[in-house]
Amino acid sequence: MTDPIRPCRSALFLPASNPRAIEKARGLPCDAVILDLEDAVAPNVKAAARAAAVAAFTGGGFGGRLTVLRVNALDTPWGADDLKATAGLAVDAVLAPKVATAADVARYRERLAGQPLWVMIETCRALANLQAIADAVGAGGGMVIGTNDLALEMRCAGRAPLVPVLTLAVAAARASGLVALDGVRNDFRDLDALRAEAEQGRDMGFDGKTLIHPAQIEPCNAAFTPSAEQVARADAIVAAFAAPEHVGRGAIQIDGRMVERLHLAEAQRTLALCAAANRGYDPAQIG
Repeated sequence: MTDPIRPCRSALFLPASNPRAIEKARGLPCDAVILDLEDAVAPNVKAAARAAAVAAFTGGGFGGRLTVLRVNALDTPWGADDLKATAGLAVDAVLAPKVATAADVARYRERLAGQPLWVMIETCRALANLQAIADAVGAGGGMVIGTNDLALEMRCAGRAPLVPVLTLAVAAARASGLVALDGVRNDFRDLDALRAEAEQGRDMGFDGKTLIHPAQIEPCNAAFTPSAEQVARADAIVAAFAAPEHVGRGAIQIDGRMVERLHLAEAQRTLALCAAANRGYDPAQIG
């Protein structure tokens, strides 16, 4: 039996130093909560933020949402202590920043207490090592694109120059069976632009998108949830392959189009994703 799908359409970054934001997140419709110890936390409160994140995840209350802790890099004064704090912590993943090589991945994995590893792809060097990084991440892992840092290091403007990078990252993640998440959009007031960017990411193959504001959650969820038309099409494909006359066939015709068993697998995934997205955040329903 395969593991149930856990949607990751919307992954909300929250500073671990902000208790009000963390408490609010327990009632938000995001699929994943990422408590951040890195960029969103000032150096003088790193230790306090770490303690707050451990307390928040130990206390629970996040329902079926994926819980992720973004640590500081190992070459910072806080990285080693961040990873020590994950021992025994019931989170779905630890997110490592600025991973550039497979060797970087190995350094994090050997220090983790068994939690799955997600990695940030946000340096130019990482782009030359995408598949090696993805292969090293391992089962249950994920790849998150840090579009802000990438654009800064590449000295590029806008999203268009990043599209080839995003496509290659999705391909690397898929080859290794990883979750693939698109980067954030900083302008959280322009929801139309956010919606268009999320739809573009969906069409590239991303599972979802990282977010920085609760207002971005609903448009992102809508973009990454199968449409009624997609669900109807998936239902038709599943039903057609289940028909007695089609049992054992590798390809059949539906409404004038040839459909193969690879399309059946994708149709089944579409229906499972839709069902999981509509279940909400009750852990008993998801697990």
